[in-house]
Amino acid sequence: MRITISHERSKTDVMQSIDRSLNDILHGPSGLPIKLTIERRNWEGSILTFAAIAKMGFVSTPIKGTVEVTDHDLTIDADLGLLNKFVPENTARDLIRSRVKGLLK
Repeated sequence: MRITISHERSKTDVMQSIDRSLNDILHGPSGLPIKLTIERRNWEGSILTFAAIAKMGFVSTPIKGTVEVTDHDLTIDADLGLLNKFVPENTARDLIRSRVKGLLK
């Protein structure tokens, strides 16, 4: 899944907001019993690489991806693993886009 979101803040400010709020951004929609545990996050320049485990009931699946921040936008590339079987990709994309836009206000 790929999401690109425009921003008008400084690149550094956006990177700091993303780093502080990664857990909040990736949590599933309210109403779904999804528990997310971030296992790894690493910035290399303006690219954040992350890995997490999403648990929903008895199902546990790895989630991994990157967030690239440029001067005018950020791009999230994420592999939601088996979570795509339970949460439609459009729903996940809309939720993540909404949460990131909320961060960038």
